[in-house]
Amino acid sequence: MATLAAARDIPILIRSPAACSERRVNPSWTISQLKARLEPITGIAPALQTLAVRQPHHQEMTAISAADEDRTEIGSWSLLAYAELHVASTDPSSATAIPPLSSVPKYEMPVETYSALPATVLAYKRTHQIGRFDPHAPEWKERKAAHMWKEIAEGRITLGARCILSPLTTRRGTVAYVGLIPEIPGVGPWVGVRLDEPAGKNDGSVGGKRYFDCGPQYGVFVRPNRVDIGNWTELGLDEDDDDPDEI
Repeated sequence: MATLAAARDIPILIRSPAACSERRVNPSWTISQLKARLEPITGIAPALQTLAVRQPHHQEMTAISAADEDRTEIGSWSLLAYAELHVASTDPSSATAIPPLSSVPKYEMPVETYSALPATVLAYKRTHQIGRFDPHAPEWKERKAAHMWKEIAEGRITLGARCILSPLTTRRGTVAYVGLIPEIPGVGPWVGVRLDEPAGKNDGSVGGKRYFDCGPQYGVFVRPNRVDIGNWTELGLDEDDDDPDEI
């Protein structure tokens, strides 16, 4: 005895003022069943929905509607895979659409409340004396900064000195700044270098504050251990060096 094969789901693209996503629909669904499934996706009530489909590689839109939506199957429109189903609302008020996330009120926990909770990252760090809760953290930061200043002195890193950035790079330039940069997180001094070629990260400024003058992409700030002072002549080479230890 022959039996009818069940209709297979079809992937389509759902588009509405508040949503755009891929979903699978079944041609055996009625228009009413489809609208009910579209409500949680689009935020538009079934009674207010107007549907139109655009088949792949076509420009024209075809309305999906019928006098009896409870009995009319959407397969009557011969939906193709990845057709676009456009869902609009007959009610122009914003109440029928999902509001933007930025307009949704959000709960902000007071700092005092969060600090008093026992099972948080903050509580873990406090218990295990990690980060700012480490009693030796100030001493460690001071030692690290002192070591960097020592590298500057021993490496003869001074303003106007010619240098090459290491390791494994041919970028050469002139030391244009030596000192602290409050705009950059971290401990210790930085060395600003005016490069011979536009192979840097900035124009000698950080966070809107200028530390030395140079053209766009001719400036870079690195740690002292990256600077090798010497009689480096200009090569005119432009090497693209994406290094996470510089800005």
